[in-house]
Amino acid sequence: MMPKYTVSLEKIIKDHKFEVVYMPKAASDIYVSTSDVNRPGLLLCGFEEYFDPERIQFIGLTEIEYLKSLPEDEGDKKFENLFAKKPVCVIITRGLDFPERCLEFAKKHEVPVLLTLDQTSRCMSTIIAYLNVELAPRVTRHGVLLEVSGEGVLILGDSGVGKSETALELIKRGHRLIADDAVEIRRVSEKTLVGSAPDNIRHYIELRGVGIINARRIFGMGAVKMTEKIDMVVQLELWDSTKIYDRLGLDDEKMNILGVEVPVTTVPVKPGRNLSIIIEAAAMNNRQKKMGYNAARELLHSLGMSDIIPDEKELETWKS
Repeated sequence: MMPKYTVSLEKIIKDHKFEVVYMPKAASDIYVSTSDVNRPGLLLCGFEEYFDPERIQFIGLTEIEYLKSLPEDEGDKKFENLFAKKPVCVIITRGLDFPERCLEFAKKHEVPVLLTLDQTSRCMSTIIAYLNVELAPRVTRHGVLLEVSGEGVLILGDSGVGKSETALELIKRGHRLIADDAVEIRRVSEKTLVGSAPDNIRHYIELRGVGIINARRIFGMGAVKMTEKIDMVVQLELWDSTKIYDRLGLDDEKMNILGVEVPVTTVPVKPGRNLSIIIEAAAMNNRQKKMGYNAARELLHSLGMSDIIPDEKELETWKS
């Protein structure tokens, strides 16, 4: 079972520069645990089923104008009912004036109230995207993550196989480092993985025989990046002469990370192989495949074999 992650209200306020209208206790002690948000229109109209107090509630122009359209006693009753549900937080959008009597309800039921100048829909979409990342299921993998020709490439392999050295060469060739040694991977949607580095080791690379270097300091800000979508995995392994490696690229190998299938390419390592150029080519080839072009299939077509789908035995013959 996946652990449940939370993000403090203090971090949300800091990252989005919200103004605090009322805070019943330290914002660092209030936590948001779901990326779903809500506009409480149905609750204000009397339909209370399925209301989730763990969601951030947004009050915009529609809700404020609805309140003004009601007799004062009726409006007060509806809004006090909202705060009585004790939502984790209420955000007032568009810089609207929140009626003082409604603020008293928030204080009575100890519900945080924040204010933003942003439009309601825009702020909601921003918060949802933000919480999808902050609350995403995550795992840490030993490897290196780089942006290579616009593709997020996760390099995996045993210790000492040459991951960091390859990353250094790719940085020198103009690509960007996201994480070395420990890659924190988050599933931000059903089909998307995003990788980043832990804060305390961000932009550092360990090189055996040299020690720790800071890629940002040596190569400049253009050589590093905070996060990147993971588009493919490159698995480095020492060359095994008894193993048959893919020579056509017809195999669509996948690696399951947090329930998301990611294309994986196995690259054998031996003296004389330029791994950085190989990974560059693999990244660009992966992009072409996503755009519908497969060089191996084009080769088969040019050989008059486009209608032939090789079975496992035939594929092994081609490989050998």
